[in-house]
Amino acid sequence: MTVYFIGAGPGDPDLITVKAKARIEACPVCLFAGSLVPEAVVACAPEGAIVKDTAVMTLDDTHAEILAAHGRGEDVARVHSGDPSLYGAIAEQIRRLRADNIPFEIIPGVPAYAAMAASIGQELTIPEIAQSIVLTRMSMQSTGMPAGETLENFGRTGATLAIHLAVRNMREIERQLIPHYGADCPVVVGYRVSWPDEIIIRGTLSDIRKKVRKHKITRTALILVGPALAASHEFVDSALYDASKPHVLRPVSGVDLVEDHNT
Repeated sequence: MTVYFIGAGPGDPDLITVKAKARIEACPVCLFAGSLVPEAVVACAPEGAIVKDTAVMTLDDTHAEILAAHGRGEDVARVHSGDPSLYGAIAEQIRRLRADNIPFEIIPGVPAYAAMAASIGQELTIPEIAQSIVLTRMSMQSTGMPAGETLENFGRTGATLAIHLAVRNMREIERQLIPHYGADCPVVVGYRVSWPDEIIIRGTLSDIRKKVRKHKITRTALILVGPALAASHEFVDSALYDASKPHVLRPVSGVDLVEDHNT
């Protein structure tokens, strides 16, 4: 048998990949993180399948289910929100699987930051303004952050920040980032992005905290910060499609460039 760690995407059942859906449809055991994965995503599990919401389960509980399935020779769909490689808590699960010689496979999913960028109609990397995205979170009741991985340090880069698990700490985000981005830096907060009750809040580092408080959002939110989020600004076109900058796949003056395999 095999345990499939499946990225279910941000919530919209239509954003699950074809491969992920096929695995859920084929596995006789499905363990899904019900607090973040809607039941519609796992509704395609085969008739008679064991389908359990792991939101109320511990690591020992979920591993016990996997061990039982292993004993029966049954594949397991372990369904996580977004992409399981990012805050998916799969590392400790994989450690136990390896200790018990249980095969596993990871199937990637659409991450929340990508779904949010799509929802707001925004590219997160704008030429000469921001060419990097920092995926991070803040320490609250969850596991502590390693030394050096602070918003203040990331803020010095000027990159687009995608901050998870931090909507209850907007004051600290404001305090740490205004010195580097400025009070007028754009901020977008997305609540349950791609779900039917999605809420998108736009603001700046100086006023976003009050706007979030007005909507009474305390969980399941992603925060994007950075100058690339400005609704309108001047920036140069990408060199990717610039006619004055030829490359091996685009002809110049009617002559095809030939790739030099010796370089």
